Amino acid sequence: MNSGSNSAPVPTDAMPAALRERWRDESVGSVWLRPSDWYHPAVDALAAALLSAGDATGAATELGHARGYDGVGIGETLDDLACLYRTLGAAEPPMAVTRALCEGWADAQAGAVVIGAALDPESGLPSRQYLALRLAETYRDAMLPTQRARTVAELGHHLVVIDVATGDVDPFTRAARSAAVGAAMTQTYGDGHPMATLGGGVFAVLARADEDPHPPLEALHREIARRCELLKVRASTRQPVRVWIEPLPTTHEQALRMLDRVARA
Repeated sequence: MNSGSNSAPVPTDAMPAALRERWRDESVGSVWLRPSDWYHPAVDALAAALLSAGDATGAATELGHARGYDGVGIGETLDDLACLYRTLGAAEPPMAVTRALCEGWADAQAGAVVIGAALDPESGLPSRQYLALRLAETYRDAMLPTQRARTVAELGHHLVVIDVATGDVDPFTRAARSAAVGAAMTQTYGDGHPMATLGGGVFAVLARADEDPHPPLEALHREIARRCELLKVRASTRQPVRVWIEPLPTTHEQALRMLDRVARA
């Protein structure tokens, strides 16, 4: 038997869409942190592979890559896979499928560090890994003059965080909403302000702390509202949109943990 095939019983009338919905309900109800960012086309491919009783490792690799690229942690990614197999009556995923999922996730993480500025197709903004690289530069530059530990004030920057998520939305609406927010952020802040999507309807801008934050924040609110109205996604956008400032912590490692916190809260 192929070690990557599904050993669980599969109903003869099962369809990938039905399995996907049962999988989603199991995952969102138990392990998934933000329902709005669960769906990715790779879940359909894995569901189809399992229902065909073929080799599921290739589809698992693609799902792992998608989760890693979107910034989902490896623990949450593995728990989600376990939910899929529970819906099929299996105690746990086959080792080959689990390994393939982890390899895809690791490849996405490694590739993001090298590429850095790969753009999210929905928002048109870079990924969280790009923002992590720019944060590393910020901490490095703050330390160069004296080669001593920097204070928060010496970093000279803070994060502006935008959260538009509200419940569950279909993929088309999510993409349109992300496009509206990405365009609004670019219009408001322009060049010279690193920005990124953090996944799940959360976005961030690295802005200078010595600039008055209030006019840009007010302009950003207005521009997001205008563009969401234009694309008819206002009903699927948090009202009011949450926009707040996160001061940078004293180390880059702490800053990366902060990105995880605000993205997956």
